[in-house]
Parts: sequence; C-alpha cells; structure tokens
Amino acid sequence: MARPSVKRRVATTWPVRYKTQVATALRTETLGGVVMLLAAIAALVWANTPWAGAYESLRTFEISPHWLHLGHMDVQHWASSGLLAVFFFIAGLELREELTHGELRNPRDAALPVIAAAAGVLVPALVFLLVSAGEPGALRGWAVPTATDIAFALAVLAVTFTSCPAPLRAFLLTLAVVDDLIAIAVIALFYTATVHWTWLGLAAVLVAAYGVLQSRNVRSPWVYVPLAVLAWYFLQRSGIHATVAAVALGMLTSPKTTADERPTNAERTDHVLRPFSAGVCVPVFAFVSAGVGLGPSQLGAVFTDRVALGVVAGLVVGKFLGVFGGAWAAARLGLATLGEDLHWHEIAGVALLAGVGFTVSLLIGGLAYTDPSQFERVTTAVLIASVLASAAAAVVFRRRVRVRARPN
Repeated sequence: MARPSVKRRVATTWPVRYKTQVATALRTETLGGVVMLLAAIAALVWANTPWAGAYESLRTFEISPHWLHLGHMDVQHWASSGLLAVFFFIAGLELREELTHGELRNPRDAALPVIAAAAGVLVPALVFLLVSAGEPGALRGWAVPTATDIAFALAVLAVTFTSCPAPLRAFLLTLAVVDDLIAIAVIALFYTATVHWTWLGLAAVLVAAYGVLQSRNVRSPWVYVPLAVLAWYFLQRSGIHATVAAVALGMLTSPKTTADERPTNAERTDHVLRPFSAGVCVPVFAFVSAGVGLGPSQLGAVFTDRVALGVVAGLVVGKFLGVFGGAWAAARLGLATLGEDLHWHEIAGVALLAGVGFTVSLLIGGLAYTDPSQFERVTTAVLIASVLASAAAAVVFRRRVRVRARPN
C-alpha cells in the first residue's frame, strides 16, 4: 500500500494537534473565564442592536419533546438545567479533590476559607434584605448575591495578580467551591416548589449506585454516563433543580489511585469534561442569560429598583464584609491561621473579587424572578456588580504586584 503523501499527513495531523491544544488551554480557569466573558459581551452587544428580537427568540426557543415529560423547556432552561449541570459536576469534583488532597484535607487549614465562605453567604443576604426591604417579592431573591463565580474570579486573579502566591489562589478556589456548594443547597431547599418523591427516590438510588461503583473503582464510562444522565433526568422530574445531582455525582467520583498508577476516575473525568464545561457549557449559559438592554431607560430602572440595588450592594459591599470579616474573625478568635505567604491586603482583594457572582447568581435570579422585566433588572445588577468588584479587586492586586516586586 502506498504511503500517504507528506501533504496528506500534515493535513490529518494538524487538526488533531490543534484540537488537543485547545482542550488543554480550556482546562485553565483563566481562558475559561475569558471565553465566558466574551460570550456575555456578545450577548450584551446583540441584545442592544436592532436585532435584539432575534436574540430573544433564540433564547426562548422551546425544545420540549413530549416524550421527555419535562414541561416547557426553552433554550435558556436547557442551558441552566442541562449544560450548567456539567459545570456543577466539575465543582463537585473540585470539592472532593480539596477534601482528599487539598486545602480541606486538614480541618484547621480549611477553616479560614470555609468560615470566610459561610460569612460571605450570610452577610450579602442580610445586606440584600436591608436594601430591598418592603419591595414586593424582594424576599425571593435573598440568595442572588451569595455565590462567587469560580471561572470569572480566577481569571481576574490570574490576569491582575501575576505574582499571586499559590496559597491565595487556593484560598479563593476553596472559598468559591464552598459557597457554590452552599448555593446548591439553598436552591434545593428554598427554590423548589413541589417535590415528587417517587422521582426523587429513583434519582437517589441511581446516585447511590454511582457512588458504590466508584468506591469499587469501576472505570468504564459506559456504566457511569447512563447512570448520570438518568439521575439528572429523574431529579429534574422530581422538581428539584438537576444541578444538585451533578454536584452529588461529582463529589462521589473516586480520587483513589490505582496500583499501576493510572489516572484516577476523578482525574480522567475532569480531563474529559473540563474543556467541554469551559468551552461550551458555561459560555452558552452566559450567552443566553446575559443579554439585557443597557439603554438609559433600562439602566435607570436598575438604579430605581431596590431589588436590583440590593443585588449590587450584596455583591459589592456584602461579599467584602462577609469574606474579609469572616476570615479576620476566624483568625482573631483562633479558629484558623493566616498562612505565612498571605497578607491581609491580599485577603481583602480576594474578598472584593468574591463579589463576582456571574454564573450562580444568574441561575438563582432566574429561579427567583420569573417575570422577564424583573429578571432583566436583576441580571443587569449582577453584571454591574461583577464589573465593580473586578475593578476594585484589580486595583488592590496591581498594588500588591508592585509591593511583592520590591527587594526585601
């Protein structure tokens, strides 16, 4: 058989190499955050052009096969319930990794970011309730400003704090993963109207089966993919947001090493799914969620709506007070210690950066406010708060870069 020509071999090699390089890049939080940001900007631009109607038609296009019995599901619902489940599966993997090998392995080492995360959920909720008190329906949105966007926050940290110490990045990662886990618990407890117990029981059985197989180190994806998809489907049918199943499955994925030192189940799954999450799932969710009008009337409505102002205040002010105050109180009371390579100015920068609440804040906003105009104002408020928080954190981090560059 004749050998393929050099030209043919190059033509078949480069796409594979390019695909590998793209997948590798998408496994970094920095590029993932940038892709998500570009998707959000594209949505904002489209929603503020004469073709805004086409954008609205796209995200409200209904995809509801009757045989699935999932009710009315448009593109936006599929993005938040389906694609975003992959993102939360990765969050569950990260949390399991932190519990097994990372910052959460030692309870005392984990205390600082965990306490900061808990306070960073409580204080923004209180700030939101204080600002929005008396507004009709305001109580439904108390959880909107409670979560930090992992990808966006880590991307801002990487770009603005080039000399960032590893413990600070670990602090932010742990903080974001823990408050995302709290947010998922909040969604399950407070944003579920009716629970269908039969479907919930079936989902629980499948999640348990997944966990048993993982504990026995079964490695075939042909076993796990059907279990995960069916668990997602049953939980969606139960009335509980399906991202809860995704987090549970992620946390149950085994980090056990094998005798022949092959990658663990958790490592293999993360390696396969992270590029898909960063390159498709989160950007698509951002694209179908972030397209809001930014004209004078829309922005004016945000600054006269106390619910929207509560979201901005909760993310920008409440997150800083909660995260920094929680960390300071934990260290002051002897519940945790500040690492040798950390500084309170840097913790303050992370506390500001925690106000970037893009992904989960938009998800909770959509669950809390079904009225399109109210959801649009809340979405605009989340975007404004995320920009303000990023800018404030960038100022702190750029100063820390100069300080760390000075000779001792």
